[in-house]
Amino acid sequence: MLMRKPNRSGPVERLLLSPAWRSLRLVALRRDGYRCVICGTSVAGKGMARVDHILPRSTHPHLALVLSNCRTLCTRCDNQSHGEKRLPPHLRTGQRIERITGSNRSGLPIDPNHHWNR
Repeated sequence: MLMRKPNRSGPVERLLLSPAWRSLRLVALRRDGYRCVICGTSVAGKGMARVDHILPRSTHPHLALVLSNCRTLCTRCDNQSHGEKRLPPHLRTGQRIERITGSNRSGLPIDPNHHWNR
């Protein structure tokens, strides 16, 4: 089965695929010694490195291609520094939902009226 590549034509994708970004990314990785600047983990393996903008592109677009605004992170530290990426889309935009459902530590539903809690 053939898999389609996602459409990568938005402004963020254009930046991340640009020769200017690729060059800056490589300079940042070399500057940081291919190590996460937070925990020191080596990110020399394929797909391990994340070059992160310290001040986000969304609020500081003029710093998108400035080396001093970039840092090398491992995937773990990058995920921790971007907790908003793990939120469901409706919470990223500030929308509210009517009812929040979930489970407790033992896996049982939090809702006391759920049939498993009877």
